[in-house]
Amino acid sequence: MSNVPPTPSGLRGAVDLSSLVDRAQRPAGAPSSVAAGGQPAGGQPAGAPAAGGAPAAGGADAGAELTVPALVLDVTDQTFQDVLELSTVVPVIVDIWAEWCGPCKQLSPILEQLTAEYDGRVLLAKVDADTNPQLVQAFQAQSIPTVAALIGGRPLGLFVGALPEAQVRDVYEQVIAAAEQNGVSGRVTVGGSVPGEGAEPGEPEPQPLPPHHQAAYDAIEQGDYATAIQEYKTAIAQDPHDQMAVAGLAQVSLLDRLSARTADEIRGAAAAGPQDVEAQLAVADLDISGGHVEDAFGRLLDLVPTVFGAERESVRVRLVEFFELIGGDDPRVVAARRRLASVLY
Repeated sequence: MSNVPPTPSGLRGAVDLSSLVDRAQRPAGAPSSVAAGGQPAGGQPAGAPAAGGAPAAGGADAGAELTVPALVLDVTDQTFQDVLELSTVVPVIVDIWAEWCGPCKQLSPILEQLTAEYDGRVLLAKVDADTNPQLVQAFQAQSIPTVAALIGGRPLGLFVGALPEAQVRDVYEQVIAAAEQNGVSGRVTVGGSVPGEGAEPGEPEPQPLPPHHQAAYDAIEQGDYATAIQEYKTAIAQDPHDQMAVAGLAQVSLLDRLSARTADEIRGAAAAGPQDVEAQLAVADLDISGGHVEDAFGRLLDLVPTVFGAERESVRVRLVEFFELIGGDDPRVVAARRRLASVLY
């Protein structure tokens, strides 16, 4: 999955997923999680066979059919076992999101639209990060949105952050292909009807995004990051307290910077110039995109005392942007803010 930042793919924590993890590490032929610039995610290599060469968990017959209440399911800590069982029939995309998260509001409509388009060949499980801490811990969701997949009960990390529709569509294609290779090629219908025709009557329409947010979302969908950046800046100028716009600006700025060079180019420049501020900022972007939050913070915090003037300010600004991406309540952000303040003041 080209230019897709990975999420940590191990599933463990308060939710009882021990049997899931013990059965297999990764399905055979599954798409690898790839960091921005093409770096593979940690864990078992892509395409490695499942433990013992076991078939997909649950042993669902290829082409099986199942009736579900909806193609998009709200999943909780208590109902997650049902999703594991559904993933033996069709692959399940897992979207970990929150109401206050700007990038989540950009990504969720894309996931829901694509899920409907695939006509019952895939399900979308939405997990509210604020009310389901066990699943957040189990998926090791260090930032949101975090997107993963379940294939035959097996976890597969996909990406972190809002991506354009074309890239998300590519992820869906690879997940479905991996599922078919593992015998998970069934189909679901909604309440016994044709998928997509089973929406509950009276279901409230999603609230529209504010105009500049919608314009930014449309621009991101087209890969036009410069326009998206400008739209978010306009929204912030109109309302400096618009946290959704602040978070969205940080996210799309990161995507814009990472789109300019490959990961190999970025890491090569950083290795060649340990005191080159721009090179170190770029590799910190790469760290953040790959979920290596503490590495990114440590790299820039170590750099702050060695630079002055405009260079120090550029490092400070980038750290503040990272803090917006990760979230102010995250303990890593709290610790990094404290260390930054001690260095600066």
